Amino acid sequence: MTGEPRRYRLGIVLGLLVLMHFSIRPWLGNPRWAPDFMMLALMTFAIRARPGHAAVGGFVVGIIGDALAEGAFGAGALAHTVVGYLQAWGKDVFFPDNYLVNAGFFFAGVWIRDLLVLLASGRVGAEALLLHLATWSLLLALTTTLAGLVLMALFRDWLRIGPN
Repeated sequence: MTGEPRRYRLGIVLGLLVLMHFSIRPWLGNPRWAPDFMMLALMTFAIRARPGHAAVGGFVVGIIGDALAEGAFGAGALAHTVVGYLQAWGKDVFFPDNYLVNAGFFFAGVWIRDLLVLLASGRVGAEALLLHLATWSLLLALTTTLAGLVLMALFRDWLRIGPN
């Protein structure tokens, strides 16, 4: 299916992910390792968009995250913008309908976002940065990747990139 119905389907999936981020994620345990559904929504959108649109989407997600979190305002916006742009650019290099490629995109996107947020905030030292990236960022990337793969399996036809 092309055009409007496909766009509506993607919008429904993205809306569902945003809803899950604010309703289900708090019940899934520690936010340091519970799946990041907003990031998953960004990456699902970015892999289907042009790099400029994905960067704007990343900026919006980052500003929302910065407004709701304590810490350096703008670090999340910068990190999400970069990840959104890189995700959209990556779809031209790799075949984006593959589960393994999507898993790699999801995992790398979350981990790179965490790296950029920690570096841009400037609030942690080198040892704490390495510890965070080797533990919490890896766990968050893993749970978000697993949630993304479940999403891809449940909405495979709705999220198909190539022609139907």
